[in-house]
Amino acid sequence: MKISIVTSGFLPVIDGVTVTVAERIKRLSTLGHSVQVLCPDYQAIATVYPNWQDYVGNLLPGVQVVSLPSEPFMGVEFERNISGKAGSALEAAIQSFQPDIIHVDEPDRIFLGLGSIPAVKLAKRDRIPCVSFYHTNFLEYMEDFLPLPTGAIAPLRWLAKHFITRRVYNAYDATLVASPTTLHKVQHWGLHNAVYGPFLGVDPVAFGKVMQESNFWQTHYGLPDLSNSLKLLFLGRLTPDKGWGFLLKALSGWEPQGASTRKLAVIIAGDGELKQKIGDRLQQSGIAVYFLGRVPPEQVPALLAHSDIHVSASRKETWGLTALEASAAGIPVLAPRAGGFIDSVQDEKTGLLFEPENSKNFLTKLQRLADDPALRHALGQQGRHYANELNWDRAVDALVQFWQSRIDAYATSRP
Repeated sequence: MKISIVTSGFLPVIDGVTVTVAERIKRLSTLGHSVQVLCPDYQAIATVYPNWQDYVGNLLPGVQVVSLPSEPFMGVEFERNISGKAGSALEAAIQSFQPDIIHVDEPDRIFLGLGSIPAVKLAKRDRIPCVSFYHTNFLEYMEDFLPLPTGAIAPLRWLAKHFITRRVYNAYDATLVASPTTLHKVQHWGLHNAVYGPFLGVDPVAFGKVMQESNFWQTHYGLPDLSNSLKLLFLGRLTPDKGWGFLLKALSGWEPQGASTRKLAVIIAGDGELKQKIGDRLQQSGIAVYFLGRVPPEQVPALLAHSDIHVSASRKETWGLTALEASAAGIPVLAPRAGGFIDSVQDEKTGLLFEPENSKNFLTKLQRLADDPALRHALGQQGRHYANELNWDRAVDALVQFWQSRIDAYATSRP
């Protein structure tokens, strides 16, 4: 099979979309498929990603990555988006490759830069199956990134839902989603072509094979001895959409009680505009905080394996990839009962879900985990079993099967 993947982002940027695409093409290469990846050019932010050229060209057997003209995205210094200047290059690349199917990740984001619905016109003209993947709840991000009065957000979200989200996603043959919660959400918004399937996964081997090191944090990251601290690990952008406002407020009320005498150590792998604020607020609360910066994906398994709890406060995830990674690494997850976490975290089995924006409930759940090492261990072990069933091979095979169904449907419908 020949697949053109148009994506809003790729390595060396680290987020849910880029990790997903990277894992997907590994499996596709192993299966012998031919893949073309079309993504933003990161040369303009080479100071942030000096190794950007390592992820362009013939990356794996049968996989070629093509960078397209790009522009800044939402004022975030470490992000780029495919720009309006990329239209002809995008079309020429796809035509030259002659794919059997086109797959577009985050087309709504690409639409904002490109100015047109990515790949749809070409696909219809040349009768190529063309599907999209809904990764990110951009409609819910407006309040986090747009400096507008509260009353202006709702009308703007309504306009965006009707004139961007619906228009863009409904233009494709199908819109794929990876969680039942997200399926319900997008159908409620008016997406009539949404298809749910197990299209996302985790690498249980990579996350399960980490050997424990007694001085891990000191040896690899120059941190002090954390053996007597309860280590909370956060993975992701330090931006408002990740729920940092709530998390900082909630942690300011942390007072160890009962059997817990260990101090908290918040370890953060990621970067963003809120770094200074997060550091200041946590230190004011008497909580030690350690910033690791952007961490390559291959280092994440060891970070998780040497932590006690993976914490997230985002209510806007469509799946919650880091939660699944934590489960694969054998540590419990503490996350809100919202968005994709409802599906990716099994409450009381692989982690604990707290009520969104409820500081008291968050602290109660954190206290339970802090007090009970046996509970943490049990949740971690059950998480491993859960993650083993959700591996990337299974996810990509399901995706390939769906792609093939669309190719077959086009073949039989031709005059």
